[in-house]
Amino acid sequence: MPTPTPHISAAPGDFAEAILLPGDPLRARYIAENHLEGAREVNAVRNMLGFTGSYKGLAVSVMGTGMGVPSTSIYAHELVAEYGVKILVRVGSCGAISAEAKLRDVILAVGACTDSRVNRWRYDGHDFAAVADFQLLRAAARVAEAQGVSVHAGLVHTSDLFYSSEPEPFATMQKMGVLAVEMETAGLYGLAAEHGVRALAVLTVSDQLVAGEVMSSDDRQTSFDAMVRLALEALVLDAG
Repeated sequence: MPTPTPHISAAPGDFAEAILLPGDPLRARYIAENHLEGAREVNAVRNMLGFTGSYKGLAVSVMGTGMGVPSTSIYAHELVAEYGVKILVRVGSCGAISAEAKLRDVILAVGACTDSRVNRWRYDGHDFAAVADFQLLRAAARVAEAQGVSVHAGLVHTSDLFYSSEPEPFATMQKMGVLAVEMETAGLYGLAAEHGVRALAVLTVSDQLVAGEVMSSDDRQTSFDAMVRLALEALVLDAG
């Protein structure tokens, strides 16, 4: 049987309409094994693991995307265009540049600034306002409040470079109220707009770049579990 897409070997119908998208494929496996019921593997091409199961009766998939806008965009495009995925929720890490965002806090990305040109390609060379789906954002905020999770809602910056050569890379971002930096959200939001689907990024602060603080590996696992539960509960609330 031919592969349905160049990067995903799942059969038609293998993915749910809602999917969680961590960057790390091993975290996708962890989420499937620890948060979903009846999860089964549906993709392993290039070891970019994907699974489908359920959460509180709602069909949910999870798949890794790799790092950066290009990798995320490849998988998100194929999931939407070839597999009928309609809700894309990034669950990942970020580096906080706002002093208000502490380690382990969750950031709901209302919008994403970027140094990438990917959305200008989509928007005839003009600047595009890459924003989250409001219903998903509202559901996540309500769940966070109910769970007592410390969250911040605002702007993030999606960078094409992990290692910047700029001596003061964050000064302008901080001046403009950007909360954190990461590498995928602006591309995901632009792709969702292009295809008429819905997207949200839920991010855990793994590094406090202003204070120079970094999570331990154990802290990352525990805190990321809280983020995943928040995202799944938001999907259930949204579906209801």
